Amino acid sequence: MRRKIPSSTSLQAFEAAARHGNFARAAEELSLTEGAISRQIARLESLLGCRLFDRAGSRVKLNPVGARYASHVRETLERIERDTQYIMGMPRDSRSLDIAALPTFSSRWLIPRLSRFTALHPDITLNIAARTDPFVLSGSGFDAVVHFEHAAWAGMRVQFLFEEKLVPVCHPALLTGHEGKGQLNDLPRIHRRLNPDAWHHYARETGISLDNLAQGARYDLHEMAIAAALAGQGVALVPRMYVAQELDNGRLVAPWPESDSLNKKFCFVKPVETGINDSALRDFEHWLLAEINTQTGTFI
Repeated sequence: MRRKIPSSTSLQAFEAAARHGNFARAAEELSLTEGAISRQIARLESLLGCRLFDRAGSRVKLNPVGARYASHVRETLERIERDTQYIMGMPRDSRSLDIAALPTFSSRWLIPRLSRFTALHPDITLNIAARTDPFVLSGSGFDAVVHFEHAAWAGMRVQFLFEEKLVPVCHPALLTGHEGKGQLNDLPRIHRRLNPDAWHHYARETGISLDNLAQGARYDLHEMAIAAALAGQGVALVPRMYVAQELDNGRLVAPWPESDSLNKKFCFVKPVETGINDSALRDFEHWLLAEINTQTGTFI
């Protein structure tokens, strides 16, 4: 059965007319005549079986159906243009991967190490998108995802990577003479919005007495909490792997025990059938596992 897809000329004419609210300006932008714009939109309306513009003499105005359709068409055309420019910029015989990953993992661990991957596989272009929440991988446009274990990955191939453990960290200037457990209660606490009970669980697990557990600033991402800790705003409960460099160079300190229960298992998730990107995906997975194995002490 033939698909009911309008011509690209009709869609571009409609999008330009909808954006300008005027056929003449749309014609000028696309180097067409006003009559050509009108005919393309008439063909589109005929295919759809409905009006997209309300006409009053020589004036036109999007109706509610047209406004909704214009939003979808604009988004689709922009995506096609981005994809086209991306393909045009790819070297001949190159491979590419689209990977989704947690934002802080991407910025603090994965991206700083990608030069080593590029050195091994210069023909693979790796595109990384941030995804905070789990999602349905099939049909998402991603070849794989680095995320924590979740039911959303059911039916996918899931490879365990490492276990993330949280530790309280702060700027060294916040510490006074002693650096014991007691001082933690005197410092401002930084919370992550997606894990509001983390400090409660930490206090119960370690036996450290903490008053007013809910008080303190809240941030969406670990990256934000780490930035707040570096700015001396308080103590952040974050994965040690994300602040290893700052702990090594003394920009942050962690005189308190890490949590054994506040942890998440990270995994590499890919579809059962990977298709044309299988070889590139296999190369990336092998590199990722090897990189993690060399950093085992950071994670566990």
